[in-house]
Amino acid sequence: MHSFLALGDSYTVGEGVAESERWPRQLAARLRLDGVDIADPRIVAKTGWSTDELAAAMDADVFAPPYVLVSLLIGVNNQYRNQTLDQYRTQFPDLLQRAVALAGGNASHVLVVSIPDWGVTPFARAGHHDAREIATQIDLYNAAARLEVECAGARWVDVTGISRSLDARDQLVTDGLHPSGAQYTRWVEAILPVARVALAVR
Repeated sequence: MHSFLALGDSYTVGEGVAESERWPRQLAARLRLDGVDIADPRIVAKTGWSTDELAAAMDADVFAPPYVLVSLLIGVNNQYRNQTLDQYRTQFPDLLQRAVALAGGNASHVLVVSIPDWGVTPFARAGHHDAREIATQIDLYNAAARLEVECAGARWVDVTGISRSLDARDQLVTDGLHPSGAQYTRWVEAILPVARVALAVR
């Protein structure tokens, strides 16, 4: 059975949703429906982690590569804490290269998911955060990450637009910030075809 490693923060661990509703778990389930013999993901992620905290957690962990699929979604907490974009530009490429190494050196088996835009949420409005400024910063972070992903030969999946389309009340959990299982299902619809192509490449 193929192994799947998911690296990230609250969006990967699925803050506020059941384990089965986490997007990596949903993705694995959908792949199995396609006949792919893939296990549920090993998730190394925690709510609040920024790039440096994910790196430290990976330093302390023990992995069992190669993983046939590695996902990486990180950076929202860098932006939330007003860390510099230059710091992200320095730390993200290292995490990406580590993800590639964990995929057995096969960058095409690494999926990098874009940072969602939390500025559109009720949580942001309640805190009087500037939605336009958050959107601008998220776009800059994503542009920096996408450039690194394309240079490395990994795969980029954009879910930011989905995160900005809160057109139904079931898209967030009760904290008014984190995606619900229903929103994660929408993410999986975007991620699934990219994962299928990645798994078809040896």
